[in-house]
Amino acid sequence: MPSILVLASRLGPDVLPALSLLTHQVHTIAAEPAQLVTAPNSDIIVLDARADLVGAKNLCKILHATGLDAPLVLVVTEGGMAAVTPDWEVADVVLDSAGPAEVDARIRLVLGRRQEALVPDARITAAGVVIDEASYSVKVNERPLDLTFKEFELLRYLANHPNRVFTREQLLSEVWGYDYFGGTRTVDVHVRRLRAKLGDMEQLIGTVRNVGYRFNSTPEPVSANNISA
Repeated sequence: MPSILVLASRLGPDVLPALSLLTHQVHTIAAEPAQLVTAPNSDIIVLDARADLVGAKNLCKILHATGLDAPLVLVVTEGGMAAVTPDWEVADVVLDSAGPAEVDARIRLVLGRRQEALVPDARITAAGVVIDEASYSVKVNERPLDLTFKEFELLRYLANHPNRVFTREQLLSEVWGYDYFGGTRTVDVHVRRLRAKLGDMEQLIGTVRNVGYRFNSTPEPVSANNISA
């Protein structure tokens, strides 16, 4: 279950009464900068803005300035809703009168959005080419490409290092593995096949004569220098 740190503007009645009806781990401290030094780690921070909107906004700035890691949820009264703007940089806003079902749903959604933000995008996009690392698929201007596993791995590796030139030996080691006993001509063959399947976008894979290949993040005009192997 998630742990919740409540920053209360005043001690006494619960900042968010519905929290007491849920099973989350809740720790409450005073909403003061000095208290943040020894504050326990938490999955969500709930900030009480019911009585002091100006002070709460300033505390939001302090939290972000100190490298806030947990998402911040603001608790306000009905009248305080109008004062909340994007520059508060909060993950969500909830009324102090919200019931346990609503509060629990908001906690799940906030944590879900945070988790999605932490997961790196599994797609590489460049000049109309979309490489989806999760599904091992490639599309060129929405047209799917039928690539072999090694063709996909070669294209993905080059695209992950745009504009960097790799020798055939480097590509053979990184894509095929150090224990592969075939010659570097294998790389040339796969590059030709990739270019053929890329069609009008073949210039994405550039050739640097006497060195190797690179992925052109900005495709170059087709010429003998950048398409010959």
